[in-house]
Amino acid sequence: MPLLATIGNTPLLRLERISRKFRGVEILAKAEYFNPGGSVKDRAALHMILDGERSGKLNHGRVILDATSGNTGIAYAMIAANRGYKVKLCLPANASLERRRILKAYGAETVLSDAAEGSDGAIRMCREIYRSDPDSYFYPDQYNNPANWKAHYEHTGPEIVRQSGGGLTHFVAAMGTSGTFMGVSRRCAASCRTCSASRRSPPAAFTAWKGLKHMPTAIVPGIYDEKLADRNLWIETEDAYAMVRRLAREEGLLVGISSGCNVHAALMVAREVSAAAERHIVTVLCDSADKYLSEPFWEDA
Repeated sequence: MPLLATIGNTPLLRLERISRKFRGVEILAKAEYFNPGGSVKDRAALHMILDGERSGKLNHGRVILDATSGNTGIAYAMIAANRGYKVKLCLPANASLERRRILKAYGAETVLSDAAEGSDGAIRMCREIYRSDPDSYFYPDQYNNPANWKAHYEHTGPEIVRQSGGGLTHFVAAMGTSGTFMGVSRRCAASCRTCSASRRSPPAAFTAWKGLKHMPTAIVPGIYDEKLADRNLWIETEDAYAMVRRLAREEGLLVGISSGCNVHAALMVAREVSAAAERHIVTVLCDSADKYLSEPFWEDA
C-alpha cells in the first residue's frame, strides 16, 4: 500500500473511564495520531498538496512554503519527501524541540519567527517571503485555503458519522486554522440533524498551546465561519494539561495538549447533558504526546 493511502480511516475510540460517571453519555475520540505523519494535519496537508497539483500551481520547480506551529509542517514535509518536493516552513521559535527535529529529519528547511508573536508571527513572516519571490514557491496558505476544511468535510466527517453509527449528538474541536471544525461541522449538519457543535480557543492571546488561536485577538483564518458553532467553550491551560495526564493514566492514551483540551471540553458538555436523553459526544485526539514529552507539565502531580 502506498504511504499516503494510509492517511485517514483512523479509529474512533470510546473513552470509557473518563466518561463513566456521566449517565447516558458516550464520549468518542477520533484518534488522529494513527495517521502516518502523526496528526490530524496529514489530511489537510495532503488535500492542499493534491489540489495544488491539480491546479498546476504546484510542480517540482517550486518549493512548498507555509506557516505552521508544527503539525501541518510535519505533514507537508512527510508528503513532500514522498512526492519529491522541497519544503520551507515558517514556525514560531518556541516550537518544541521534538517538532523541529522531526522536520529536520524529513529534510524540511525551517525559518523561525518571534516566539512572542505565536502563529501570527509565522504567518506574517511567510507572507513576506512569498511576496519577495512568488514564482519560486507554492504557498498553500493553510489558514485561508478551502481545501483545508474540505479534507474534513469529505473524509473525517463521513468517517465519524459512519463509525458512530450516525448517532452523534455533539462535536467538540479546537480552533487553530479551524479546518477540522469547519469541515466536520458542515458534514455533521448535513448528515445528523441532532448534531450540535462546540468550539473553544485559548483564554489568552499568548498561550502555551502552540497552534491554537485566540480568535478575538489573532489573525482570523479566512476559512473560519463563526456562525457554525452553537457555542464557545473557553479552556484554561492547566485544565488541558491535567486532562493530558488523566488520559495517559486512566485511558492509556498518550496524547498532545490539543487533545487534552478537546476531551476537557467534551466533559464540560457531558456535565450539562448527562441528565437528558442519551448523548454521543465526539471529539478529536489531534496528535500523540511524542512531540510534547519535553514539556515540564508532565512532572506535575
